[in-house]
Amino acid sequence: MIDGVKVTPRKPIPDERGRLMEIFRSDEPDFEKFGQVYLTTAYPGVVKAWHYHKKQTDNFVCVQGMMKVVLYDAREGSPTRGEVNEFFMGVWNPVRLRIPKGVYHGFKCISSGEAMIINTPTEAYNRNQPDEYRLPAHTDEIPYDWSRADR
Repeated sequence: MIDGVKVTPRKPIPDERGRLMEIFRSDEPDFEKFGQVYLTTAYPGVVKAWHYHKKQTDNFVCVQGMMKVVLYDAREGSPTRGEVNEFFMGVWNPVRLRIPKGVYHGFKCISSGEAMIINTPTEAYNRNQPDEYRLPAHTDEIPYDWSRADR
């Protein structure tokens, strides 16, 4: 696992009316601070990648569909530099994924319908100076192929 990444299981609580699932609490051990909450989506087969943040830690929960979230550690001095992690998250695996500063990340919708991620980052988005450093989704700089792996 990439240094600083944490996967926290989420537990949906169902009853005859529907379900409730806590996404992130301020009393959890890895809570840093609150920046904002936003929703991002992808249509089936769409890849949104790659970027990292210098100031912000992300906290992803996929609340609809399924996403393959991929991380790449390019941080200088990191004990896991060069490591790639894949996480399959969503309705069939309800988890919160903590993505530390400096770790490239992206995702691909792997469900038959639109998938939705709620992110609770530590910083509010700055429209004038975005804390986003990008590479194309299909770059040789990151050793990852977004194709489906039929094993």
